[in-house]
Amino acid sequence: MAMSGGVDSAVSAYLLKDDGYEIIGATIKFWSKEICGFDTPRACCNLKSIEDCRLIAERIKIPYYVFNLEKEFKKEVIDYFIEEYLRGHTPNPCIVCNEKIKWGYFLKKAKEIGADFIATGHYAQVVYSKEEKRFLLKEASDKEKDQSYVLFSLNQNLLAQTIFPLGNYKKSAVRNLAKRIGLPVYDKRESQDICFIPGRDKKEFFKKFIPEIKPGPILNKEGKVLGEHKGIVFYTLGQREGLGISGQKPLYVIKIDAQNNALIVGDKKEAMSQRLEAKNLNWIVDKPEGELNLEVRIRYRHPKSPAVVISQKDNSVEVVFQTPQFAVTPGQAVVFYKDDLVLGGGWIV
Repeated sequence: MAMSGGVDSAVSAYLLKDDGYEIIGATIKFWSKEICGFDTPRACCNLKSIEDCRLIAERIKIPYYVFNLEKEFKKEVIDYFIEEYLRGHTPNPCIVCNEKIKWGYFLKKAKEIGADFIATGHYAQVVYSKEEKRFLLKEASDKEKDQSYVLFSLNQNLLAQTIFPLGNYKKSAVRNLAKRIGLPVYDKRESQDICFIPGRDKKEFFKKFIPEIKPGPILNKEGKVLGEHKGIVFYTLGQREGLGISGQKPLYVIKIDAQNNALIVGDKKEAMSQRLEAKNLNWIVDKPEGELNLEVRIRYRHPKSPAVVISQKDNSVEVVFQTPQFAVTPGQAVVFYKDDLVLGGGWIV
């Protein structure tokens, strides 16, 4: 059981043990104590969270380990995160962490100590279809908490070794259960931040890892200079705040030109897109051919939108929306749904 010190993984461990599983609790240590332990109580693997995990493990009487994956996390997630921003993209580190760390190194370590499955506190469902003879990934019952978007990259082999105990639970029910059984984290606040950048303060984070961040011009589509940005790593498509420019109408980032270190801005209409291209696809079901009418999500928490998904020969797709979408952002994932079923997804280019 992947334990974070939060209520979701704590209740997941309790539910699995109550169902008769032999549970081993484990926490991934992403960062050294110099970075993580002393920054903030809401950091990803600070000492308080690890102590909370130990208390939970004692309460439900399961063995507990800490897996040190600092080097792997730096290589697979942090380096990727920085490189994407330097390219003018907006990365999604949670998806990469799931694929490379949790269902990569963590699963391998779990196997080494005798585990048959790994479980997490994600709100999603894994279902085996006897008819199709395959595992299916579905949205959680609690649509407000559903996390299926960040799990699209799991394949059949990984889904076969995965359990999501909270797939049919409401978040309120999880907290109530935690309180009833005496888990000390029943009312612990959950973070919506990137785990390694608590408070979303990317400025200080990038200063630690990028030797020089160069300011550059903010231009309109005609090339007129409207102002100066502080460094392209601090911006994303659709951003309006923090540009330091004024005009008769609100202006949004509509393009990040990394090659020329420039931001291109325009009005909201210019930030809308009718189509996108995605590459590096993972299909949980059989790879489709031709055109499909599906629902598409272009960001975590973004509403699903009807679109035509057109398969290409080079493991890419073109997605054409029924209605234009705001700030279709390179570096983010696009995930394809049929009702509550996740068919697959890829990366917007």
